[in-house]
Order: sequence, then C-alpha cells, then structure tokens
Amino acid sequence: MTDEILVGREGEVGIVTLNRPHALNAWTMRMRDELGAILASLGGDDGVRAVVVTGVGDRAFCAGQDLAETAAFGPGEVDGWLETFRTLYETVLGVPKPVVAALDGVAAGSGYQFALLYDVRVGYPGLRMGQPEVSSGIPSITGMYLTERAVGSSRMIELMLSGRLMEIDELRQTGIVHHVVAQDQVLAKAVDVARQLARQPSVAVALTKEEYRRRILPGLRDAFESARDIDERAWASGQPQQVMQDFFESRRAAKAAEGTAGA
Repeated sequence: MTDEILVGREGEVGIVTLNRPHALNAWTMRMRDELGAILASLGGDDGVRAVVVTGVGDRAFCAGQDLAETAAFGPGEVDGWLETFRTLYETVLGVPKPVVAALDGVAAGSGYQFALLYDVRVGYPGLRMGQPEVSSGIPSITGMYLTERAVGSSRMIELMLSGRLMEIDELRQTGIVHHVVAQDQVLAKAVDVARQLARQPSVAVALTKEEYRRRILPGLRDAFESARDIDERAWASGQPQQVMQDFFESRRAAKAAEGTAGA
C-alpha cells in the first residue's frame, strides 16, 4: 500500500481518495492495481454498503494517465498498460454495492472513463469532463465505447476527434452528472447519496448491478481488444511519444522563463 490512495469510512460508506494532488491525481499502473484491490476489498466487506471515490484537492478528480510514465512507451508495452485499465474497469463493474463518484475537480481521459463506470456522479458548476487523448496522439477506444453509451454516437465522435472537455450544462443535459452542488459540498453530497442507496435492499441492488455488468461487459471487452491493436499502431508511429516530448519541453521552457522573470 502507498499513500497515493487513501481509504476511510463514514459509517457504512467506504471512501476512497486518489491522493496525488501535485499531478492532478493522474495515476500510474501501480496506482490502478492498488485501487482495484481496494475496491474489490470494499466490495466484499459486509460492513460496507456503498462506496464513494473522490480525489484530493479542488483541481482534479483524476486527470487520467500520468504522462511521465508513458512518454517513452513503445508498442511492446501497450498490452500490459491496457491490462491495468481492463482489470480496474472490470473490478469497478463487479462491486455489488452502489459506487458514487465525488467529482470535485476535472475528470479527463481514463479518469473520465473511470467515472463513467460509476452508478451515480456528483459534480459542481465548474466541473469539466472529457476525453482529450487525441490531442496527445492517442486514439481513445475504450473512451469511445463508454462515451457512446452515455451520449450517443453523433456527440461521441465529435468529442473523440476534438478532445474537448464537456462543461456542466452539457454534462447535466446528457445525464453524465446526476447531482450538482457547490464544489465544497461535492463529497458531502456524494456520501449522502451513497447512504440513501445503501438503505436499498442489498440483494436487489446486487442483482441489478449484476445484470448491468452483464450488459456492458461484452462491449467493453471488445473495445479493449480493439485498443490493443489500434494503440500499438499509434505508439509504433512515434506520434504519442513526440507529442508528449513536446509537452514536457514546453513545460520546462515555461518554468525556465518564470525563473528568469523572478530573478
């Protein structure tokens, strides 16, 4: 266990917190493995009736993949990388209890996909969510599948190609966000929603979620199979690596300029 994921309880509600605020709660492969183990444990804990997942700080729920980990990736590393996502996503869908997202900051890329797998999402007026991978040279195949289920094919393809983030009006209109409160009330509202859902008959909840998982899982697994081939081709082109290198170089240049200005 690391301190990058915090686990707490409020009565029968388990609370899981992504704890990398310096990186906008972007995650690594190790974090995803750890998070999956935590969620599986809470799912099997008879003392937990519902789960809330959130992120530390007020800037991000989860900014997706930590680019520092993938900047030097090659095609041969794609399969193991995708496997950490597949395992985590299936684990989330396998939790037999209500899972609520407390979105108190941006949810982007795989962080956005992760949130789409939850049962209920709580946000705030300044929330932004979406799939910007294309801007990093990476096609988003699992994001395409989950987004199409949420908003339909026409809006999905525009989002996948533009990489833009949706704002709160669109998120509410599409049903991606269910509850909107002030940003400093997001976690409290998510816990309240989780408590309400925890009072529902547990067998009926578990069986309802089992059927939902049966419906969504075949398409998700197909998306991951497609992603293995498509992402390998993307990484083989060298474009993702070049885009990420350009990003880090521009960030270093900006920091250097700030240092010069402050001298």
